[in-house]
Amino acid sequence: MTDNKQLDTRNRRNNLFLVGLSATGKTTIGRIIADMLDYDFVDSDAEIEERTGVQVSWIFELEGESKFRDRESDILKEITRRSRIVLATGGGVVLREENRALLRSRGWVACLTSSTEELARRAGNVQTRPLIQQGDSIEQTFLEMERVRRPLYESVSDISFKTFGEDKRTLARDIVAWYRKISS
Repeated sequence: MTDNKQLDTRNRRNNLFLVGLSATGKTTIGRIIADMLDYDFVDSDAEIEERTGVQVSWIFELEGESKFRDRESDILKEITRRSRIVLATGGGVVLREENRALLRSRGWVACLTSSTEELARRAGNVQTRPLIQQGDSIEQTFLEMERVRRPLYESVSDISFKTFGEDKRTLARDIVAWYRKISS
């Protein structure tokens, strides 16, 4: 666990947003955290799929990344208006400044990180992760994504947690302890 910056408690809602690369455990750990806090859990990619009736990979294939990012931004604007939620964001949500501003202003943000090797192992079915399919190797794709996105994750996050080598429940308890301390 590492603190990234001085915490600013003004205008923060009772929300916890999880950011990080695909396969860092945002959805899995987010569900556990939401249960511990008695908050609603929302996965932004699942929300997009539910509303469109198609998988994210289909949107990428037919409409392209830009149109997907438009949908993602629209959903984020709506979701982050809620209170008492744990939100697992898509890995690329930080690519747009408007999204980073929403995350920073409407909740507390924890970045989940993992090693490239672990991410590649966890990635599983790459058909459901359209951007991972594009590189020569999964590891290389994750390295490139991390190079581009790490500074963006750091700019929006209040804290970072490593998800490799950690028990999911223990990690969730650590995140909840941090969240309760800073949000009270």
